[in-house]
Amino acid sequence: MVEIRKVRIRLVEMKLKVPFETSFGRTHVRKAIIVELEGESEVGYGECPAGEDPFYSYETWATAWHIMEDFIVPRVLGREFHTPEELLQALKRIRGHNMAKTGFEEALWDLLGKLEGKSVAKLLGGVKSKIESGVSIGIKKDIETLLRTIGDYLDKGYRRIKIKIKPGWDVEVVRRIRSEFPKIPLMVDANGAYTLDDMPVFKELDRFGLMMIEQPLSYDDLVDHAELQSKVRTPICLDESISSVSDLKAGLKLGSLRILNIKPARVGGLSVARVMHDICAEKGIPVWCGGMLETGIGRAHNVALASLPNFKLPNDISASDRYYEQDIVEPPFTLNPDGTIDVPKGPGIGVEVLHEVLERYTKKDKLFVRG
Repeated sequence: MVEIRKVRIRLVEMKLKVPFETSFGRTHVRKAIIVELEGESEVGYGECPAGEDPFYSYETWATAWHIMEDFIVPRVLGREFHTPEELLQALKRIRGHNMAKTGFEEALWDLLGKLEGKSVAKLLGGVKSKIESGVSIGIKKDIETLLRTIGDYLDKGYRRIKIKIKPGWDVEVVRRIRSEFPKIPLMVDANGAYTLDDMPVFKELDRFGLMMIEQPLSYDDLVDHAELQSKVRTPICLDESISSVSDLKAGLKLGSLRILNIKPARVGGLSVARVMHDICAEKGIPVWCGGMLETGIGRAHNVALASLPNFKLPNDISASDRYYEQDIVEPPFTLNPDGTIDVPKGPGIGVEVLHEVLERYTKKDKLFVRG
């Protein structure tokens, strides 16, 4: 049990080494909110990776800040919690806003781990000492640039390549990749850019032996995804469409997915993510952990989650230097020669927050003190 004596929320800005482009647009600077929960003797850290625009999700850093300051902090500060699930129960009246909640829930996992001398991975029930790492590659200016980028990441050891697609940047791109790299584990991610009217595109993609097509249709759809899955051999993987356990159960009942991408921030925290993992394991649905360009704090929580046994596919958890010149944790996350990333064993998230670096990246912060 721990009493939350202080809460600090920080808006940080970190420039990406290379802009990241999806069907939503291009990101040059990553904004996120870092949450700090302080008990009697330790501080726990969590991350809300909501960005500037309501494109991936309706949440932005500004809406998350509002929800945190006006609704979450009053329900957390001065309270005693035995488990992260208790914290989420205290926030149950707040509908949605999963990314805002995740920052606090993750911070409590870290805090409890430090107090108990256990890693977040161990508290979650993780069994892996290393997690498989794949890489997500944004839309490039031309196919030749994309092919060179893929070659560079394969040389570094990444175990799976994911490319972003959108109408006009899809079938021919995949055809060229398969011509150049015929046997690599390859998947595509549409971020909801297509409709069932694009069935000819999916039929063409079906020819290339893809691991999966991620979120091809609308961000809030399950029914059309079920129809699409019934007409293509390639497994459909859902991301944005699954933001709750109820969504997952409905999707499985309808046959909307054969693979699930679990992002803690999307679903409301590690506790919910673990429940989804367990449901999918029972149903024989493999899962993997997606990324949202997190800082080292969010990345540490993702690595801990991916240590659970049903994370059977390479994750979108890349090395720190994939995105940032300097991360805010030490040691930074690095890629092993075999394409894996080590799961930290130390208490909590298992890495140290670099406070001077964190301060340098902080653009706005607010401290809340009990009483």
